[in-house]
Amino acid sequence: MNKVFSLKQVLVAMVVGISTQACTSKSQIDGTDDASVWPVAKSPVVVSDSKNQQVNQVLAKMTVEEKVGQILQAEIQAITPEQAKQYNIGSILNGGGSTPNRKEKAQAQDWLAAADAYYAASTDTSDGGVGIPIIWGTDAVHGHNNLTGATIFPHNIGLGATRNPELIEKIGQITAAEVRASGIEWVFSPTVAVARNDRWGRTYESYSEDPQLVADYAFAMVEGLQGKANTDEFLSSSRVLATAKHFLADGGTEEGDDQGNSVMSEAELVKVHAPGYYTSIEAGVQSIMASFSSWNSEKMHGNEYLLNQVLKQKMGFNGLVVGDWNGHGQVPGCTNDSCPQSINAGVDLVMVPYDWKNMYYNTLEQVRNGEISMQRLDQAVKAILIVKAHLGLLDTVKPSERAKAINVTPGSAEHRAIARQSVRESLVLLKNNNQALPVSPKQSFVIAGPAADDIGFQSGGWSVSWQGLTGANDKFPGATSIYQGLAKQIKAAGGKATLSLDGSYTSKPDVAIVVFGEPPYAEGQGDINTLEFEAGEKQSLALLNKFKQQGIKTIAVFISGRPMWVNPELNAADAFVAAWLPGSEGEGIADVILADKQGKTQYDFSGKLSFSWPATPLQDELNLADADYQPLFPFGFGLTYKDANNLAELPEDVEGVDDGTASQIDVYVGRPLQPWHVFINQNNYKQILSGAFAELPNGEVQVTTIDKDIQEDALLWKWQGKPSSILIEGGKPLDLTDYAAGGILSFDIKVDEIPQGKVELVLNCGNNCRRTLDLTSHLRTLVVHGWMNVSVKLSCFAKPEELAAVNIPFSIEANGQGQLSFANIQILQAGNANLSCN
Repeated sequence: MNKVFSLKQVLVAMVVGISTQACTSKSQIDGTDDASVWPVAKSPVVVSDSKNQQVNQVLAKMTVEEKVGQILQAEIQAITPEQAKQYNIGSILNGGGSTPNRKEKAQAQDWLAAADAYYAASTDTSDGGVGIPIIWGTDAVHGHNNLTGATIFPHNIGLGATRNPELIEKIGQITAAEVRASGIEWVFSPTVAVARNDRWGRTYESYSEDPQLVADYAFAMVEGLQGKANTDEFLSSSRVLATAKHFLADGGTEEGDDQGNSVMSEAELVKVHAPGYYTSIEAGVQSIMASFSSWNSEKMHGNEYLLNQVLKQKMGFNGLVVGDWNGHGQVPGCTNDSCPQSINAGVDLVMVPYDWKNMYYNTLEQVRNGEISMQRLDQAVKAILIVKAHLGLLDTVKPSERAKAINVTPGSAEHRAIARQSVRESLVLLKNNNQALPVSPKQSFVIAGPAADDIGFQSGGWSVSWQGLTGANDKFPGATSIYQGLAKQIKAAGGKATLSLDGSYTSKPDVAIVVFGEPPYAEGQGDINTLEFEAGEKQSLALLNKFKQQGIKTIAVFISGRPMWVNPELNAADAFVAAWLPGSEGEGIADVILADKQGKTQYDFSGKLSFSWPATPLQDELNLADADYQPLFPFGFGLTYKDANNLAELPEDVEGVDDGTASQIDVYVGRPLQPWHVFINQNNYKQILSGAFAELPNGEVQVTTIDKDIQEDALLWKWQGKPSSILIEGGKPLDLTDYAAGGILSFDIKVDEIPQGKVELVLNCGNNCRRTLDLTSHLRTLVVHGWMNVSVKLSCFAKPEELAAVNIPFSIEANGQGQLSFANIQILQAGNANLSCN
């Protein structure tokens, strides 16, 4: 691998004596802009005279309409190839879970056909236009995670534990090849955030709390994705354009609030959050994405000082700055379809997924009236064209021909072998009392827990769909669940492996392996209040204790996107493995925790914590070199089979532990909360929402995720024809008797199209217990009011004794046709009803 620059080498101009791991306290914040504190970097990527001349010639031929179209990026569900041609759109993207023509389990050839269609349309010059090839971007954050059958690697938090930058570069190279095999040229990766508060829902996208480690891995991943600058491999047909994100300090927001405010001095911004960008620039990264977050209350998408003066001038970045999903719309004075401030601040390519057409006309007018200067527009367009020139898009063949030339099969055995190695090296052994591991496979095993045989669960968010999936192994063809990997090796050695998610068995096993953890989530939907795992009910703890009490050797395999407070679970297990989010190759876990047939170690544990492990649920901001640094397990901890120490019983009654009482139950808040799922139904045919979109075969009923407050945090339901419903179910029945007296069913609703028939709110309270409330007349009064809250007393539906087993807490049934949107579906223990049931 090419040399990885240390921060000491890269940040040569940094003030002597400032630790890269120490943080300025909030009392020291001054907020002064001072570009002199930013060390100077230099990109190795040089624009040749011939490329510069080629770009200038294209730019000179372009009309202002073509230039405006070039700086907009639209989502594939919202723009056709014909529209891309008509408006000269420069770029498209697919959001998480979005597939060509909304085809479920779309294969590489489906993506290639779509890429060819957009390419052909964008290069069509029959209308007299310049015909600039469109560029397609995708969120390949741990492999080509949107493509069915692709290789899915561990998320960054697991890769951070490997301490193996050469492996990171190889993962980048494989990801690039699989992305190119589907016709796409650009990935929104790597995330180089330095997560400082582990309550943040994107912690797992961060390699480490340590800026040095993030910097090393950023360099390795950029080179893996793009190839080494100034070589024939750089942005060749088997490599992709990489994107360092999210600039800047997205991992440093107050309280770990996604898209929140990073309050810190400029010196801290430089020393803690900028290192990954310096090494990315030194590796030749040609795209950097602006962050949703703010720095000292100024939105990054409108921060001209940081985007232009610092990033482009002082830091030496010579690629394009791309916005995030409607991030410009959060800038004061802007909307999703109008934001000259963001373009003027330095965003070259505006990600405007659905409102691109209005954005086009508004931006065109703003250029014509001088709000956006022609000079600034030309700067943005030239940055985009130069990147396209580096990729060869200005003089290349269609995507399917490029893919044919590299001859790569996504999900190949060779690629999966590297992913399996990544799993092995990412595992961190936190406890191994009495050397419980490795365990001989020649025994009888019960393999239990909700994540034991669930590839979506073990893969986490950004896996086939944006928020991830559970209970959908068929969406991951070629992949191996943790149970499948264990069972294969156990049976091959002559042992017995029984899958029992609830831990039941007919014959007492020798060993129980319990696989449990955080269900999938992404971005803000993963923000949490404390680091306590499974506060309250503690179902996984009950499963561990069941085996412990029966004297069965118990191995805990913990799936998570962050370190969490799991003292009770640690106490209940003989051995405890932090497996993070391992991805598609679950057998990598069996490789390490099982011995071979002769009882010898196959692979020892080598993973080391890249995040400090909390001693209490309240230690969410726990970072190496903090003044009061008192973790349970420190940064860099990780046992091996050579270690013979036993972990003493850990305290469980510590500050911040939840008392088990809940004042509300979240059913759908940003996403369906586990274990609930969204379904649409018509004539007893049900379809689950397993991504961003679901439709019944007859096309009469659809549900799709939409944006309300943040990305895809709401549901849009359309129906026509026979009586239809949208419902939430899937969990074990809720006992709501404690909610009977003053309980409320609350949800936000928007009437997009006046229902033509009857609409009812339904609560199913067990067998032969179905209660309804007519909403028809009320909804017709809401049609012009946008989003409104509806709150209904639970007593409207059922008597207290009927609320002991509610199996469908929310359902809307309707006939005729209509269109409604929903968000924030909750059951509150107390509240004020705004809809009468009298």
